[in-house]
Amino acid sequence: MTIFLVLFIPATIAVLIGLYGMFKKAGITPWKALVPFYNTWCMLEKMKLNKIWFFLQFIPIAGQFVTIWINIKFVEFFGRFDLLHHTATVFFPFVYFPYLGFSKMERFAGAMVVNNHKKGFIREWIDAAVFAIVAATLIRTFIFEAYTIPTPSMEKTLLVNDFLFVSKFAYGPRIPNTPLALPFMHHTIIGTNMKSYLTWIELPYIRWFPHPVKRDDVVVFNFPVNDTLINDPNYGSQTTYYQAILDVQMQQHVSEDQARKMVQAQFGNEIITRPVDKRENFIKRCTAIAGDTLQIKNRIVYINGVAEPLPAEHEFSYLVTTTAALDADRLNDIGIQDNVDDRNKNQVYQIGNNAYIISMSDLEKAQLRLFPIVKSIDPTPLGDQDKNPYLFPHVATYNWSVDDYGPIWIPKKGATIQLTPDNLIRYKRCIVTYEHNTFEEKNGTYYIDGKPATTYTFKMNYYWMMGDNRHNSLDSRFWGFVPEDHIVGKASLIWFSYGNNGIRWNRIFKIIR
Repeated sequence: MTIFLVLFIPATIAVLIGLYGMFKKAGITPWKALVPFYNTWCMLEKMKLNKIWFFLQFIPIAGQFVTIWINIKFVEFFGRFDLLHHTATVFFPFVYFPYLGFSKMERFAGAMVVNNHKKGFIREWIDAAVFAIVAATLIRTFIFEAYTIPTPSMEKTLLVNDFLFVSKFAYGPRIPNTPLALPFMHHTIIGTNMKSYLTWIELPYIRWFPHPVKRDDVVVFNFPVNDTLINDPNYGSQTTYYQAILDVQMQQHVSEDQARKMVQAQFGNEIITRPVDKRENFIKRCTAIAGDTLQIKNRIVYINGVAEPLPAEHEFSYLVTTTAALDADRLNDIGIQDNVDDRNKNQVYQIGNNAYIISMSDLEKAQLRLFPIVKSIDPTPLGDQDKNPYLFPHVATYNWSVDDYGPIWIPKKGATIQLTPDNLIRYKRCIVTYEHNTFEEKNGTYYIDGKPATTYTFKMNYYWMMGDNRHNSLDSRFWGFVPEDHIVGKASLIWFSYGNNGIRWNRIFKIIR
């Protein structure tokens, strides 16, 4: 931020000095150029443009582009219409405005030159393309964004290759942390392994017109543990950096610090960090909100001691034994897909002779039970990775599993906790990583930001996210809380969908619940 101010303040002064000279050439009282916003009012008056443009400057975010447009129009009154000059107006006004204002080669040409100028065919297309990119970027950033379902973690509520509209206004538009970024690219330039953004300017968390996430909302958010990742196709968000460390701990029987050093030695420069807005987008259902206490007992979620109904189209995994091989076509007939590609994770895994693990909804289970060859359908035995220490908060002594988990309290803004060893196991990442404090323990005393502390008060609300496909979902049970600054938007509408058999017409324009 200090570097930003060092560059921003001199650049702003240079722009105002340039406008001073431009106003003088235009016959406007020069000191008026030095008053922010009043100077644009004076420009509009001189150019005889509608004053509505002045007031549009005060619209959050979009107003900045209105101001840029007013400056471009004012430059055109100096007889400068080509793309080079307009580019200089947008990106280098601290150099270009002083040139226009004080160069003896430049003069204020007036309305006659503007009215007689006609743009060429190519220039018209360039202007249209620039406008479209700016408009689309604004809409995508602050109003709604298209999103594609890549995995089956939300089945059957959402299917692989559902195309969604995600509302940014549902929880309030979030200002990008990294505004210097290529449009229409998330964190990587398409076809390369290069970043699509610059971190020269990093803005703090700001959300316009904020609204809290509600329980049971289907939410898109930035993957919290994607702050550090192994930038390799086999890792990323599939096997997180922290999961890789845990795997080494378990396999090599070493401490966390030793495992971290071993992972660092193995992957080196492939270990990178990302700001919040450039972390992978995930989509899950908000199961618990800030201040809730969540517990899972025998697959049923309890919030504050009250059993919650399961999502309408949830899935669980079951062990299915049969007297003969299951037929893929018959399974497809009842909605159980056994022929999707590996990336999407098949619903059906054959684990032995006439034995299968099948992920399915209650309706599919009832229909499958009617197959004459089906002997039994039982809850799936849990594997090692569905139990501690693979589950958050990664403590081997907790007797938790994906089906019997908690209780765990969800942090709430303004709430205070005692700094006990058990609380630190659960909430230290919130204190240090998400809320950017330093933490130390010396001689039995805790220090936060260098000061002794026995309590901590949270600065943000947090949420607990789970997939509707409860046994095939990388969710909060594995990596913990989602901070409010990671919330992207609410999944609202399926606008297109396709599967192995073509377009799923019955899903188009379906409201997401």
